[in-house]
Amino acid sequence: MSDSASAINLIDIDSMLSSKTPQEILRYALENHDNIAISFSGAEDVALVDMAHRIRSDIQVFSLDTGRLHAETYRFIEKVRKHYGIAIDLVMPEASKVEALVKSKGLFSFYEDDHKECCGIRKIAPLRKQLLTVDAWITGQRRDQSPGTRAAVPVIQDDKAFARPEDQLTKFNPLANWTSQQVWDYIRSNNVPYNELHDKGFVSIGCEPCTRPTGPGQHEREGRWWWEEATKKECGLHAVNIES
Repeated sequence: MSDSASAINLIDIDSMLSSKTPQEILRYALENHDNIAISFSGAEDVALVDMAHRIRSDIQVFSLDTGRLHAETYRFIEKVRKHYGIAIDLVMPEASKVEALVKSKGLFSFYEDDHKECCGIRKIAPLRKQLLTVDAWITGQRRDQSPGTRAAVPVIQDDKAFARPEDQLTKFNPLANWTSQQVWDYIRSNNVPYNELHDKGFVSIGCEPCTRPTGPGQHEREGRWWWEEATKKECGLHAVNIES
């Protein structure tokens, strides 16, 4: 299938799936892709893990371990692993590249320039390597998470940001149409484990040096990289949002 024909087909599928529930979208994704994995880190992702586990118990799950996560996040990952009895593939950055960055710029260079270089080494490169091992991946992106970069997130898309030139990488966003309230209603209704940092005012949780609680009235992404402009609240994991 040509790139243009493939793109048209995905548009048709996205139109068909857009009115479906997250569970129905997940079922479609899991039934049509054997080699598919869930990218897991936060509340949205663990809700997806719960939904997917009810459909297929042998789901693949991976999480990016940047080496700078909160202690609470590591405990959360372990809690999810035990709760569902699943393996979680912890994907770590290349040690030599982290060492080179820290040696040349110190441990907190992102406060002085921006977070892109550090995220590139600790998140983007490991993710790119991990995604070369699958045909499709599932994320917890929602359209209302970031009006500037995620407002048009489709339910299914051709992820050209991380695919090999000769291959197609399909990306599913089953929660695209959901709100934060719907995610938390699901978590509480189904006794889904969540990161204890959420009880301390954290909404969007990333690396420890780059995440802080949000105050009343603040958007959930304002707690991420708070020293930078609001238009830069992405680490690059979902670069296809902007490029598309």
